[in-house]
Amino acid sequence: MTQPITRLTRLLCGRFSNQQQAFDNPPLYAHILVQVRPLPQLAPGSLLLEQSYALDPSKPYRIRVLRVVSDEAGLRILNHGLRDEERFWGSIDDAERRDAITSDDLRYLEGCAYLVRENGSGFVGEVEPGCGCLVERKGAITYLVSRFEIDGSRMLTIDRGHSPTTHEQLWGSKAGPFEFDRTDDLSGEVPESWTQTWERSGVA
Repeated sequence: MTQPITRLTRLLCGRFSNQQQAFDNPPLYAHILVQVRPLPQLAPGSLLLEQSYALDPSKPYRIRVLRVVSDEAGLRILNHGLRDEERFWGSIDDAERRDAITSDDLRYLEGCAYLVRENGSGFVGEVEPGCGCLVERKGAITYLVSRFEIDGSRMLTIDRGHSPTTHEQLWGSKAGPFEFDRTDDLSGEVPESWTQTWERSGVA
């Protein structure tokens, strides 16, 4: 039976679009693209994420290196920013630049790990508790409350920023989650060596 860490990693790897949702509700939802590919040169479970407006995918408004891990704390997705991130914009479709990403380029985002659990044929993840994932938006420091659901056909995400003092929601969706359809499956790019490493270590 395939281990949860392998199944989650494979499900995350792909291209996703909420085009239908944006078409149906243009005042509420912009057309967003989410793209995720493995970074085999980094530690097992390392994935590059680019999130952009469909109008200009060459300038992602969010670029991260995720790392899927499983240990005594459970199944988690660690979150890293990239130093001087504009150097790597567009790396999702540029293998040479993607391969140039090293561990020295990563900046761990404290308090921003996702705690993940199985949910039927897919998974649900939420940012770790504690209001510690701090995000600056329009000059104000907020803490992130974020949740995702993913399975073989789609991904739902919702991100909201709250005031650290009043806990009032200052940004993010008030109309419900973004609904992304999987438009391309990139799970075949997950290195077999990762799966072998996880199997040898006996992780959950």
